[in-house]
This record gives sequence, C-alpha cells and structure tokens, in this order.
Amino acid sequence: MINVLFTGTAVVLLCFAAYWVRGRGGHRPTGTWAMAALLTSFALAFASYAPAVERAVESVVPHVARLLSNAFTLTAATSVLAFLFQLNLDRERAHRQIRLRVIVLAVAVAGMTAFFAAEQLTGRNSALYACYVLIYISYLAYTAKDFLLQTWTQARRSTRRSQRWGLRTTSVGCGFALVYAAYKLVALVSIGLSLGLVPDHSRCSTPLTPFRCAFSVTAPAVAVLLITVGLTLPALLWPLSQLRRRRWERASFDALEPLWREVTSAVPEVVLDPGNTGAGTHDLDFHLHRRVIEINDCVLALRTYRPASVRDAAAAEAARRGTAGTPEGDAEVEAAVIAAAVAAKRAGTTPDGDGAPPASGTASRKGDLPAETAWLLLVADAYPRQPASAHAEAAS
Repeated sequence: MINVLFTGTAVVLLCFAAYWVRGRGGHRPTGTWAMAALLTSFALAFASYAPAVERAVESVVPHVARLLSNAFTLTAATSVLAFLFQLNLDRERAHRQIRLRVIVLAVAVAGMTAFFAAEQLTGRNSALYACYVLIYISYLAYTAKDFLLQTWTQARRSTRRSQRWGLRTTSVGCGFALVYAAYKLVALVSIGLSLGLVPDHSRCSTPLTPFRCAFSVTAPAVAVLLITVGLTLPALLWPLSQLRRRRWERASFDALEPLWREVTSAVPEVVLDPGNTGAGTHDLDFHLHRRVIEINDCVLALRTYRPASVRDAAAAEAARRGTAGTPEGDAEVEAAVIAAAVAAKRAGTTPDGDGAPPASGTASRKGDLPAETAWLLLVADAYPRQPASAHAEAAS
C-alpha cells in the first residue's frame, strides 16, 4: 500500500510538472520553471519515501534515502519561494532573492551531506544526527512559515475565485508542513537530550501506524499534495473557465442577433462594420462587446420615439402578472417600449407627449459587459412576445 501511495503520487506530480513545462497556448506563465522544479522535487522526494525505492538505494548506501528525501524537500521549498518571488517582485529583485536562496540551499544540503557522512562513519552518532536535523528543520520551517504568510495574504487580495481557493489550499498545506517541522523539532530535542520520545528504529506499516508516522510521513505527504493542488488548481481551471466563457459569449452573441437586427434596421448608421457582423472563434469577446454597444446605441438613438403610453401599458400588465420590479418584468416593459420605438422610427412618426425614460438600472450597468449582456438577453427574450398593438399604436 505504501509503495503504491508514494510511487503513484510521484507519477502524478511528474505529470503536473510536465503540464507546466509544456506551456498552454504557446505561452508559459511567470514562474513556470520554478513550479516545474517544485513539482519534480516533490515527486523525487515521494519516490524516495517508497519502501521499494528506499530498499534499493539503501542497499548501496545505508540510510541514504533519508538524505535524498530531505534534500529534495528543501529543493522543493526553495522552488516554492522562487515561484512566489517571481509573482510578487520585480524581475531584478526576484532574481536576486532566488540566487540568495539557491546559495543557502546549496550550503544547507552540503552541510546535511557532511553530517550524514560523518554520522555513517561514526556509527549513527546522535549528536551528528541532531546537527543534521537542525539544518534541515530550520530551513524547512522558515520557508514554510514565509510561504504560508505570503499565500494567505495573496488569497485575500486575489479577485479570481479559483486563485483564492488555490492559495488557501496551499496555505493549509504549509500548515501541515509546519506540523511536520514541529515534529522534527521534538525529535531533535529528544535526540539531543536522550529522552527517547521519538523512536527511530520502527518503520511505517501504514500512513498512521505507528502513531509517529502521522507526523513523519502523513503530514509531509498531505502538505505536498495540498501545496501541489493549491498551486496547480488555477492553472488547471483556467482553460475550463475560458472554454465556459467562450461558450457563453457565443450563445449570448447568437441570442442577441434578433434584437440587434430589429433595432439596427431602424438605425443602421450605428453599425460599426456592416460588412463584418459575424464572430469568429478567437474574437467572440470583441464581437459580443460590439453587438451590445450597437444595441445600446440604437436604444439611445431611438429615445425620442419611446412612447410613454406604451411603457405605462406594459408596466400595468407586468403589475397584473406580479412581475413588476423584477428583472424579467422590467425587461418586458423595455422590450415593449423598444418595439414601439422601432415601429415609430420606421413610420417616421414621433409619439406625442414625453418619451419613456431609460430602463431601470441603465446607469449602474454601464461599462459592465456581463451585466449589460444579461440585461439585453432578457430584453431579447421578451421582444418577440410584444403584442402587435404596441407596434400599431406607435406607428399611428
């Protein structure tokens, strides 16, 4: 079970690393290589945890699996900070901080290797092992704490939902890393004072047994998985959100076409490019935006043809049906007024009396494409249901 858990996790992490390196749409986002290094380091650390791999490498050098997994974990921690620096700092400052962290990492790994070698040569000397653990846990705890604070702060500032949840998930993962660091600190004190609080001879049969495995194996494993998922989640959801947005843009563009044709037939001069009114796959946002602007420009151009009598009659009908004051009811009223205004413009007649005022919420929706599109979709849906009497009244 342990072999499958750690080997499978390593494979998944390597797949994530390949996803980042491959790039998306010919573009590699900021921090791509740092993220790839992070995932690859975590994958190698997990592989070194697998009993089969552990036995294989330790058949060559006894207890070396510990050094490998710890070195890969510190490399991953450094990659996490490199990723964060590239996101939050300017290019020159980020490179300077990354170079410093890489130097400190090299010194830490070199020190751990030296103490590990000395420990092996002196027959598992507890003082040397304590020095080894001190270097490892100091670097890891500082990195996890720094990353926890940074990701939680960024999560509060982020405007994208997937990014907020991803950063919060990463913060929780850093919390598990700190739990692991606390466990290692207790182990260090136990070794240094010969208290025997953390036995070092028993192997983990499951992720929770013996009990110390919940801290020595499960906590770092959960930390790695949560950090990986948290950092990768926004990148995985981005293509899905873009696909969903394009489908919404296409559906909205097509649904607004009947209304657009009606109003532009009365005010054709507002059409920005009469020879290009379609929308391709890669410019849906632009064409939808243009369609919404053209419909609103037509409504504005027809303001002198908006009969108040039609608006009052439509409002009374909405009140009778119980939809007055709702978006759907307001859209029914606006659709009736626009239909009457189009008919009056075509007939060349101007309604008597004051014109109907703009629809409710017009000012608040200005400049908000999703909100304006949603409103016009309601109007477009109500437009075909307008009675012929409204058109006749406006034209008479």
